[in-house]
Amino acid sequence: MESLPNFLLVAAAAFGAGFLNAVAGGGSFLTFPALIAAGLPAIDANASNTAALFPAQIATGFAARSGLARASAEKSVNMPVLAAISLIGGILGGLLLLLTPQKIFSRLVPWLILFATFVFAGGNFLIPSAKRFRVNETWIFIAQGLVAVYGGYFGGGIGILMLAALTLFGLRDIWLMNSIKILLSALMNASAAITFVIAGAVHWRWTALVAIGAIAGGYAGLHAARGVDPKIVKGFVTGVGIALTVYFFLKPA
Repeated sequence: MESLPNFLLVAAAAFGAGFLNAVAGGGSFLTFPALIAAGLPAIDANASNTAALFPAQIATGFAARSGLARASAEKSVNMPVLAAISLIGGILGGLLLLLTPQKIFSRLVPWLILFATFVFAGGNFLIPSAKRFRVNETWIFIAQGLVAVYGGYFGGGIGILMLAALTLFGLRDIWLMNSIKILLSALMNASAAITFVIAGAVHWRWTALVAIGAIAGGYAGLHAARGVDPKIVKGFVTGVGIALTVYFFLKPA
């Protein structure tokens, strides 16, 4: 039976995550540590978090369905191959997570959060810098494969990493790039979530709570987005990421 403080903590984190994802991203910085604080082992918390935030991605995809239709028909990139890579990479990343011993993954958590924080904070510089380079289709497939495996394993910062990879490939239409990112993210998270469900790593009560809270927070975020400066939100998320990195580095294994 979940305690009331843990229930309230996870519910608040889920609402905040949905809000942040609607405005600037980085919601997992709230829900993942909240699930650990509620008593879930690190791997189970990561698996449950992935499954919980997937419905919100579906809702986002539905809202952006016109963009997704354009992304699916885009001829400048091979979308069927990228979709297949995302599905397979999500499965491989999920399996890699499940094969990682809990103790080792717990030691990796601060490094993973540090990496995700670095990517999130440096996103404004990462994508413009990528415009200076150009790679061919083979390299975009390799890049997406690495991002997909990482996304299935942990997932922090995958959106920025995918946008940077698409920029390296030569795309400049941010609306199209965002649509491709939404589609590929949903595919890799779907395959990872199914892997976690089959393995029995998902804690359904917590997952349902996070899913409902994130959807509610997402709607609130969409309404508030026009009045909230994304730079302030990004600064807050970066600060949370730094604080969590320090906390997990100092936390006893």
